[in-house]
Amino acid sequence: MPLYDYRCGTCGSVFEVRRPMSESGEPAVCPDGHEGARRLLSVFAAVGGTDQGTSTPASGGCGGACACHPG
Repeated sequence: MPLYDYRCGTCGSVFEVRRPMSESGEPAVCPDGHEGARRLLSVFAAVGGTDQGTSTPASGGCGGACACHPG
């Protein structure tokens, strides 16, 4: 079951809730008991080194047919 981040509009608390995808948009109750917390947009970032200042991955990679390898 996925884990979603929520923020309480009353106290500002940010917390996680594990629930089915079909319920991900429903408001949640924060750990302090306030109702109506809204789901936050999840942002994923990949951080890694590059080889000699180029824009290609230092090792491994995803192949030559992706956005990592323009042109």
